[in-house]
Amino acid sequence: MAHRNDQGAWRETLEELEQYAVEVIFDRARGVKAALLRGGLWVLSLVFRVLVWLRHFLYRVRFIFRDHHLGTLIICVGNLTMGGTGKTPVVEMLARSLRDRGRQVAILSRGYKSARVKKRRFTLRQRVGAWWTGRVLPRPGPRVVSDGRTVLLDSRLAGDEPFMLAKNLPGVAVVVDKDRVKAGLHAISELGADTLLLDDGFQYLRLRHRLDLVLVDCTKPFGNEHLIPRGTLREPCRHLKRASYIFITRCDGSDNSELIARLRRHNRVAEIIECAHQARYLVNAVTQQKKSLELLKGKYVGAISGIAGPESFEEGLRRLGAMIDTTRRYTDHHRFTEDEVYGFVEHCERRDCDMIVTTEKDYVRFPRLPYTDLPVFYLRMQIQILSGQESWDRLVDRISTGRLAAPRVGRGGVLAGR
Repeated sequence: MAHRNDQGAWRETLEELEQYAVEVIFDRARGVKAALLRGGLWVLSLVFRVLVWLRHFLYRVRFIFRDHHLGTLIICVGNLTMGGTGKTPVVEMLARSLRDRGRQVAILSRGYKSARVKKRRFTLRQRVGAWWTGRVLPRPGPRVVSDGRTVLLDSRLAGDEPFMLAKNLPGVAVVVDKDRVKAGLHAISELGADTLLLDDGFQYLRLRHRLDLVLVDCTKPFGNEHLIPRGTLREPCRHLKRASYIFITRCDGSDNSELIARLRRHNRVAEIIECAHQARYLVNAVTQQKKSLELLKGKYVGAISGIAGPESFEEGLRRLGAMIDTTRRYTDHHRFTEDEVYGFVEHCERRDCDMIVTTEKDYVRFPRLPYTDLPVFYLRMQIQILSGQESWDRLVDRISTGRLAAPRVGRGGVLAGR
């Protein structure tokens, strides 16, 4: 019990440090200490910029680092920034469309913040013996979250996003491994995949992508414009030139011409699709019963989340007619404990709330919930294309019929042939 308490205290300390780092990065933390930290992080971001350039250069000249061809279609869905751009619903929509068109789809994910599986360690004697006899030592294979028929792992072992995709996409395999070359080979040889979707793979250069779909959040397209660790950019904005398609996400119907003009400065040929994240219905977290969004209108709601953009989730509830009475925010990918969830339920009961609402991504990280008088719901979301429907239809058609030209290489990286 003491060990478990120590682990909980250590996790809370790490999350507090992570939250403070976010406050520093986005200039919300004040004082001399915060200013000095920002200065140090800015210097480190210059070092990071050089490392990013060097890594891309070495892959381009195929010296030390080499990319791999697996002999099948590989479509990457990713972004330039850390944090939520609404990538998972786009991956789900694309996988479902390709599945319905007859492709055997497998999603490859690194399983961010999934539980670690203890690797077997071999002694020097065992290693030498294996080398001498030509025997191959057993290594842990990729984690198959879903084989297309059955969900095989829970969210703790799979990671919240892969588990959510597996649960919502029957007929689509989901494989988790940090080495996505190994995961891709397993999906092809063991699961019969002929189309691989590389989830969050824009920076994963070990696999040659046939198409790169890059998501840009219209509310904060490039974070605070700084590279990691001073900001949230994983690579410079000019690397958008590698994108085949650019999805502008979280649109609300307003004019995005200024953002599009900026995107065009970095990529003149990629097709641009504007889309919104639209709530479809509520799902009771205990009974799994679906409810209409009309249920939210005029209700006092407690909102709990552990995502990168809690503000957009809470504002979405308000637009649906809910009155937010109390909120509880945790760091992105936070794994909820019973004390945290039950404590929030009790707090909302004292506040006389009508219901509690969370995101689907958070729900899969909840502990098992008992039946309570105060209902707990999660929002089921979908992507709605606002402009560029023809581009989307052409994209799905090109992939599903295999009418993709070989990638052409030129200045600025790899672009899909058109």
